[in-house]
Amino acid sequence: MARSILHMLTPLKHMSPFDVNMAADAGFEVLAAYTGVALAEVGPLVQDSIFSRSPQDGVRTGVFIAGKNAEEALDMMDRARKAFVPPFANHIFADPAGSFTTGAAMVALVHKALRERFSAGLAQQRIVIFGGAGVVAYVAAVIGALEGARPVLVGHDGQERVGKIAATMKWRFDIDVEAVDGSSPEARRAAIGQADVILSAGPAGVAILSAEDLDHAPRLKVASDVNAVPPAGIAGIDVNAACEPLPGGRGVGIGALAVGDVKYRTQAGLFRRMLAASEPLCLDFRDAFRLAVEIAS
Repeated sequence: MARSILHMLTPLKHMSPFDVNMAADAGFEVLAAYTGVALAEVGPLVQDSIFSRSPQDGVRTGVFIAGKNAEEALDMMDRARKAFVPPFANHIFADPAGSFTTGAAMVALVHKALRERFSAGLAQQRIVIFGGAGVVAYVAAVIGALEGARPVLVGHDGQERVGKIAATMKWRFDIDVEAVDGSSPEARRAAIGQADVILSAGPAGVAILSAEDLDHAPRLKVASDVNAVPPAGIAGIDVNAACEPLPGGRGVGIGALAVGDVKYRTQAGLFRRMLAASEPLCLDFRDAFRLAVEIAS
């Protein structure tokens, strides 16, 4: 049998050691990293990978897309798909900065908490997301909107930048995502005033919401923070929290390590799914979310 090969593409200077370790531990026998990859180079690289093996070995060959930008990764996925020449095709899996699997894990755990603690689903929940210009926030917002929620991106530097991101989401996915200012304590408190769910996906070690701020979210059911570096992004959420009561007794919190556990198992699971598949797969955050829901449950 042909050996399993994973070609790992990133537009950055380095391929993430995290992703390399994950792929190796999942069972890929040969890993090849390509760094500084421009969008125009994706097609030729993919065609080199398909034409050097027989069509039946396409399921033993994968293309992993890394980086730090969700939309760039989606564009690279599209170029990779368009480079296939049936019956020649490989697997494709995108997870830039681990954000597709992290965002999927976060929303999956929120989904579980809403169902088990509040007998509710994601539909119509107002999900306010801090760190709104980042990749995890992007994924969480899109997944939430596709599941019928009402996501809100909060911009730490104002509404303009997150507004442009929300507009591209509308163009790509035909979804509605609100964008609001979060550049001052008053603006952040206004942003959470009608929140059912609060997600913190801001920079590590940056406190975004205090316990007093949470008092301004009277409808809050669930809050989650992916920041494992003190101080917490949302006060009162321990990194190990799994549906623990929030300060003030309103709603429950989900911590970074709880999210990270589901994220790790989701990324590993998608790598293993590629290795076990009988047909080439194309995996993005939607596939990650479906698997994360299974894992979280």
